[in-house]
Amino acid sequence: MPTVTIDDQKIEVPPKTTILNAAKQLGVEIPHFCYHPRLTLVDACRMCLVEVQGAPKLVTSCSNAVRDDMVVFTDSAKVQEARKGVLEFLLLNHPMDCPICDKAGECKLQDNYARFSLHSSRLNPKDGKIHKPKVADLGPKIVLDVERCISCTRCVRFCSEVVGKEELGIFNRGDHAQIGTYDGRPLESNYQGNLTDVCPVGALTAKDFRFKSRTWFLSQTDSICPGCARGCNVQIHSSERSIDKTRRRVYRLMPRENEDVNKIWLCDIGRYGYHFVDAFDRLGKPSIRKGDDISMADWDTALGTVARELRNICERHGPASVGVIPSPQLSNEDLYAVKKLFHEGLGITNIDFKLPGWNEGKADQLLLMADRNPNSKGAELLGLTGIGAKAEEIIDKAAQGEVKALYIVGGDMAGLLGEDRVRDVLSGAELVVYQGSNFNYACKFAHVILPSATFAEKDGTFTNFEGRVQRISRAVTPLDESLPDWEIMTRLSHVVGLPLPYEKVEDVFNEISREIADFYGLSYKKLGDRGVKLGTAGE
Repeated sequence: MPTVTIDDQKIEVPPKTTILNAAKQLGVEIPHFCYHPRLTLVDACRMCLVEVQGAPKLVTSCSNAVRDDMVVFTDSAKVQEARKGVLEFLLLNHPMDCPICDKAGECKLQDNYARFSLHSSRLNPKDGKIHKPKVADLGPKIVLDVERCISCTRCVRFCSEVVGKEELGIFNRGDHAQIGTYDGRPLESNYQGNLTDVCPVGALTAKDFRFKSRTWFLSQTDSICPGCARGCNVQIHSSERSIDKTRRRVYRLMPRENEDVNKIWLCDIGRYGYHFVDAFDRLGKPSIRKGDDISMADWDTALGTVARELRNICERHGPASVGVIPSPQLSNEDLYAVKKLFHEGLGITNIDFKLPGWNEGKADQLLLMADRNPNSKGAELLGLTGIGAKAEEIIDKAAQGEVKALYIVGGDMAGLLGEDRVRDVLSGAELVVYQGSNFNYACKFAHVILPSATFAEKDGTFTNFEGRVQRISRAVTPLDESLPDWEIMTRLSHVVGLPLPYEKVEDVFNEISREIADFYGLSYKKLGDRGVKLGTAGE
């Protein structure tokens, strides 16, 4: 393998390693704009120029591979002068609107100018700058400010190379060159949010996040996207205080690198599917229905009512008269607690999560899967598939009056079955309990409503479609009096008289790892940032 000396530091690297990546291994930062590790090389920005001993001129470090005994200088006088020249050129017509730019705090142009330049512009203000379109609408999700664009072509390459659709291009030449869509057509792909990620400046911004918050006000929490069975790794950017004077706490989801799952990309359905966390239909307090009226209650009263009614129905009609439909939106810990209480504790056999249509979404060829649930695989491995009866049979029995009580944990039945079918199933039941995070059509027929925490408000694990167990982490506190589902089950178990011994989420997971063969030997604390694929924990 070739040995290269970079700024008086020697390193041995594999053949064809670029100077930029060799320097990165030494902790030497070489600034760049057009280079992106997931896209083809174009040598467009010239920001990554370095001096190579014996070379007649500076070379681009992003596209030139190291050679044995090569000597590189990344901070010589020539390099410094070249960087200043590149930055001055990029800033000639760039608007000085950093205070209002959404990219402020994450902008490579800001960072590189502050670190490598800080020069005064030689452009005479009287000569004026070239002005280009601002707030150009590229569709329902993305806004383009052409004045801020530095023509790095990252967005163009992303569309053609990752998404596989030629949606963006550079039109005109020289200082009149600008990014745009072909024939002015709006962007259509399901991966538009990634354009704001790859853009190194504030040219492409997301309408969803635009002017909502400064990035330095937000906390970052590693978690998993709940949008489909892929289990893409994300960061939740949040703030406990409502910065934009609404109840909004979660401000955006950003992709987190995991080569085995989503690389560094995230589909728009997952990226923008977080709004239910702070929606105004959130369930914040337990409630009990009396006739046509529904009133708030404390947890003790609500759980006492559920326990009493379940006990009465089981005594009069037997455990077969109770049906439980958990959602694969729940974590492994939530689902396991449901099974422990209802199946192993109360002896109820009508438990299943596979409602008709549960995995019939529209998939794409990149990340998005037809199963729009993050934990269907976990529900299957935990044994919540057709315990005694399938979900479709349970709702049929409820519509016919054979199942007297339905306990629904999460999900939106009406979204899958339609409102007419839900009305037929729930309207005649003696007891309907809905435990979930947001109000939906099924709540109109519930006798007791128990508010649960969302994925952003609790710790736990999801198991993706290929059996990879990954951790979700609490980014914000549960809204009002809502609780994680496993904790609700634990509290209910004490009221029922079959207490579950869980005090924290690790207790539940550790029991899963002891009792469920597929999870055997896993450790909650050792799952790591990228999770563990079942069957490989001991490798």
